[in-house]
Amino acid sequence: MSVFVLDRSGLPLMPCSEKRARKLLAAGRARVHRRVPFVIRLVDRHADSCGFQPLRIKLDPGSKVTGLALVRDTETVEAGTGEIQRGAAVLSLLELVHRGRQISEALTARRSMRRRRRGNLRYRAPRFLNRTRKAGWLAPSLQHRVDTTLAWVTRIRRWAPVTAISSELVRFDMQALENPEISGIEYQQGTLAGYEVREYLLEKWGRKCAYCDASGVPLQIEHLHARARGGSNRISNLALACEPCNLKKAALPLERFLSKDPKRLARIQAQAKRPLKDAAAVNATRWALAHALKATGLPVELASGGRTKYNRSQFGVPKTHALDAACVGSVDAIKAWRKPT
Repeated sequence: MSVFVLDRSGLPLMPCSEKRARKLLAAGRARVHRRVPFVIRLVDRHADSCGFQPLRIKLDPGSKVTGLALVRDTETVEAGTGEIQRGAAVLSLLELVHRGRQISEALTARRSMRRRRRGNLRYRAPRFLNRTRKAGWLAPSLQHRVDTTLAWVTRIRRWAPVTAISSELVRFDMQALENPEISGIEYQQGTLAGYEVREYLLEKWGRKCAYCDASGVPLQIEHLHARARGGSNRISNLALACEPCNLKKAALPLERFLSKDPKRLARIQAQAKRPLKDAAAVNATRWALAHALKATGLPVELASGGRTKYNRSQFGVPKTHALDAACVGSVDAIKAWRKPT
């Protein structure tokens, strides 16, 4: 990871490599300003005499973990066509673990203790009319995700000269999921065709085969009620299956194919109709986070989770929360993600 650098007045400068930071500290030209994350402060440099390059914070909001990536925007002109290719050089990767579940459990325990105190120990008349909520109210477990993410964006802006922000606005394109026959060239033949649905199914079915629980193998989109028998492309009729299971089931009815495994049949039928709790949490906070990021005054780029998945697949980047953040938005190349400099 790159080291954040401040000038002698505490203003942010361009991050440097770990090797350069060690040399500056050894030469007495810098002091340790903060240890986690590591920030140094120069004693002989002022921001007015330094050059800057465009830096961008990229966010991959999640229900349990949010990925953050600090990247340097790059532009190259493609030979022959003259087209400008927008790239990103990764400088720092961070993962922010949320405490939404702990907050929800703590509030539930507090509510039960208050009810017991009011009911068994002393009586206090209910005052429901006093319970008002302001517009845009979010549950504490959800508001926590917005507040902590914005807090770290603010911290990074104090340590680096950030000029723009990119964030996922929606985890999935719900319009394309609900209506697979939606018209429009981008949905029918665009580069993102199928990525929204596949990413949704990977999370919904735990990235494993619905019939044999195989993981770490190529998974195919499977119609629970076969198309040959009148099944539709609606998301509630889709699952993931490995190739052997997909071929074995073919067009058989689900009840017949799993007649010897009623427990798995009941679980698949329930899972097919069950919404994603984590996806619901992300969708509930997406606009609150987007408005909070726009309030920073920086240009904010909003993109979908399908675009992130497409970028990650195109560049061969492994799936982690932080690397997902680096793949957010419109980008034609990603550099230095294996060993950030």
